[in-house]
Amino acid sequence: MQVNHMATQMKYTALALIMCISTLTSAQKFVNEFLNIGVGARAHGMFGSVVANGEDLTSAYWNPAGLIGLENSLEINAMHANWFGGIAGYDYISVGKKFKEKNAAAAVTLIRMGIDNIPNTLNLIGPDGNVDYNRIETFSTADYAFLISYAKAMDEAGKLSLGGNIKVIHRSIGSFGSAWGFGADLGAKYKLNKNFTLGLTAKDITTTFNAWSFNLSDDEKSTFNETGNEIPVSSNEVTLPRFVLGIAYQTNIGSSFSILAETDLTMSTYGRKAGLVSSNSFEIDPTIGVEVGYMDKAFLRFGMGNIQRRVNIENFDESNLEIQPNVGLGLKLGRLTVDYALTNLGSATDVLVSHIFSLGIAFNARKASTDANVK
Repeated sequence: MQVNHMATQMKYTALALIMCISTLTSAQKFVNEFLNIGVGARAHGMFGSVVANGEDLTSAYWNPAGLIGLENSLEINAMHANWFGGIAGYDYISVGKKFKEKNAAAAVTLIRMGIDNIPNTLNLIGPDGNVDYNRIETFSTADYAFLISYAKAMDEAGKLSLGGNIKVIHRSIGSFGSAWGFGADLGAKYKLNKNFTLGLTAKDITTTFNAWSFNLSDDEKSTFNETGNEIPVSSNEVTLPRFVLGIAYQTNIGSSFSILAETDLTMSTYGRKAGLVSSNSFEIDPTIGVEVGYMDKAFLRFGMGNIQRRVNIENFDESNLEIQPNVGLGLKLGRLTVDYALTNLGSATDVLVSHIFSLGIAFNARKASTDANVK
């Protein structure tokens, strides 16, 4: 009975590995899906509707042209999220530099999403047929992205700015397999007037390529065969371009309050039939975000997205329109910025809610001493 139980555990481990591998390598439309989650609690509170209004360090991800809005010579921003109800960890850190004399800015960004301490029981039963708990090891499945971003204003007034980034991607499933990928994004922002701003981001404009390689022992391959799973082989995958168009409106209400609203349209060739506007090869995904500010110190945010038609399982001819809301809070405390977002609310997805925290800190260059009397 014990051997049967352990064999079942081995089977589940093999199935878990196959699920990870197949999710990462099979369907082109889900390639590098971790990069579609987004960074920054402020942006998440507005459901990612920041392509036009974003002017902080997270713009390196959402729209690199927004880096022109950095107000300090050096900034650091970091985020941690317990994604999918704590199953996965999502971490981000970015460092940005403003070049005021060139009216330009640059940033480097690191993103990691991973599930750690996954038990590997594939080798639980030794060659002699006995169960050996010392053979149980743990592994992690992790996705990394490294971005180098640059933005520059095209005119003295800073109405038009352009930016881009180059990204290197590394994905791994323990010691079983890994992939390297490369791609690029482009972005543009144009301020129509003091209230309206347009933004456009071309994600994976070059088409991002990932090359996978796998390293399974003969015993592991045997376990995969015994559990009826296909043995993965080295392969390539691509991420097709996506375009995000945004328009933002911002105004003050009295002397203390401000309001910012933005709507974004993400256009892709992924083709989800459940999408609001979609076909087998095209999709438009709208999002809306609102931010209410008080004295430019405290902020309340609200966002809506993931708008889709869900089929009634009792009557396939009927479908219901579902919308997923997000909420968020923000505080500016001098050089320190603290943001929080609560995502995956409502019933539009079956994913557990996620708590997202961001922290930003700004540094200004020291002024050179002008004391000519110092000898």
